[in-house]
Amino acid sequence: MATLVEIAAQLVSSHASSTPMTSEELLAEISKVHAALKSLEAGQAIDGGEEAKPTLTLKEAFRKNEIVCLVCGKGGFKTLARHLSTAHGMKPGAYKKQFGISSKQALSAKSYSEARRKMAQDRGLADNLAKAREVRMANIEAKKGVAAKPAKPVKAAKAAKAAKAPAKTAKPKAAPKATK
Repeated sequence: MATLVEIAAQLVSSHASSTPMTSEELLAEISKVHAALKSLEAGQAIDGGEEAKPTLTLKEAFRKNEIVCLVCGKGGFKTLARHLSTAHGMKPGAYKKQFGISSKQALSAKSYSEARRKMAQDRGLADNLAKAREVRMANIEAKKGVAAKPAKPVKAAKAAKAAKAPAKTAKPKAAPKATK
């Protein structure tokens, strides 16, 4: 039968295979797991009230070619929004607030953002956007100009139409009955 230290080492090595850890973090993790296993063997309850803190800094989480989730420690993502919603049921704003990330910080890898920006520039999307904005503003200005000019003729047309319509005669109302 394996000893508690061996079991703790196996558990931590499994965790370390998916999460990058320094040697100090490995030793601390082994001691935590060993203490937890020892208290379980003695029949004591484990105090799990302590909230897990991320082992990565923000600079380490936002790498050039990937982004690492600070909630679960998984890495290799180009963008994080979809992972947050599917795996953690979290919106990007809540994630940024929880970990103190600036609202201006994109939740995507730097190389991914740069590649998308370059692709947009190569396709001329910025020029197309500027042209579309100019056309839209011209249409708005044209509508404002057209709407202001026919306002007077419309009123005159209504007045002419009302003059052509036969005049309605009002029926006299019956006098109210006097009550005694």
